[in-house]
Amino acid sequence: MKKLILEVERGSIAEEMGIEAGDFLLAINNREIVDIFDYRMAVMDEELDILIEKPSGEEWLLELDKDEDEELGLVFDGMMDTMRNCGNNCIFCFIDQNPKGMRSSLYVKDDDYRLSFLHGNYITLTNMSDKDIDRILRYRISPVNISIHATDPDLRVRMMGNKRAGVSLDFLGKLTEGGIVLALQIVLCKGYNDGDQLDKTIGDLSQYIPEGGGGCSLSIVPVGITKHRENLPKLEPLSREDCLDVIEKINKWQKKLLAEKGTRFVFGADEFYLKAEADLPSVNEYEDFPQIDNGVGMMTSFADEFDKPDKSKKITLVTGVASCSFMRDLLDGLDIEVVAIHNDFYGEYITVAGLLTGGDIINQLQGRELGEAVLIPKTALKADEDVFLDDITLDEITEKLGVPVIAVETNGQALTEAIANG
Repeated sequence: MKKLILEVERGSIAEEMGIEAGDFLLAINNREIVDIFDYRMAVMDEELDILIEKPSGEEWLLELDKDEDEELGLVFDGMMDTMRNCGNNCIFCFIDQNPKGMRSSLYVKDDDYRLSFLHGNYITLTNMSDKDIDRILRYRISPVNISIHATDPDLRVRMMGNKRAGVSLDFLGKLTEGGIVLALQIVLCKGYNDGDQLDKTIGDLSQYIPEGGGGCSLSIVPVGITKHRENLPKLEPLSREDCLDVIEKINKWQKKLLAEKGTRFVFGADEFYLKAEADLPSVNEYEDFPQIDNGVGMMTSFADEFDKPDKSKKITLVTGVASCSFMRDLLDGLDIEVVAIHNDFYGEYITVAGLLTGGDIINQLQGRELGEAVLIPKTALKADEDVFLDDITLDEITEKLGVPVIAVETNGQALTEAIANG
């Protein structure tokens, strides 16, 4: 199975060897390259026999000695084979809650363990076989991000709409025994996996903590509920009291597991603390921030990294409703107006900054005195392009508002630099 080489990086080993875009990779060390993991593992060898096919059909066998960590500099066409789609029908699936008419990529449901490793996506294990697990173990694909939601088999089947949802959790033991780091997740849905079921799930999953602690973590995040839930199961937003109850459970389990296993293991998303109007945990309480990319500990880390200047230019900072008070406290005393953008696109229950749209930002900022620039969270943009979920671009917002609109990474250091350069 030959693989099209889309690009050869300038100055790379591959360029020096005469490999060009448009060539095909046939094999490395007589091994067929099926996907990105075959390739990644093959190029770790220090002695390589690389079989290339030119567009003319001519084959080149190239011999190479290199250091283990040296890259060849080849870029392939996508993931090199078909992405695994999701076969679940989860009651809380955010993709099902998107309105019609958005770009097609926003309706794609993936459930691919390779994307988990490469991009941090969460998988469910329901479409995996023993062969897939063996491949993860053989290639040491770690960490693996896994959405659990509930360890009660019947409840997991009910929540995920897949009859394999219960039995697929049997793979967790095999992964742990093989030394794979597990980053586990619970999407908390009121009336389903909260209360006693949440206690059961945390307790059941704690058995996978390795000896000595660390190497395995569990995040709890609140379900996202948009106004576009036509023909979907009814879900209730979590109240302040619900969030306080979750925090209490997390604190209880952290104390128990830290004493017994040397790690707190379970961590709550920042949203719980914000909605409960509770103090965020300290830096030390997040240990090594194992799930910060899942919105767990991001604000504590943000505040720790932020170096507040003595003064700033007049700037407007855009954020979501959830984090508005936090940002105002952080920036108190500076000439910066923090504006909470209400999410009219998705509805009142979506309050995080990462799901803001260009249209809502324009509608709610037009006519205001904005100062010299507007800072927006970069998480609201597409990963590889300056475009929002509603396909409005950063340049379009700048044109509409009449001031520079600058996307800022969601960490304290980036905001410090943005204010200094504003």
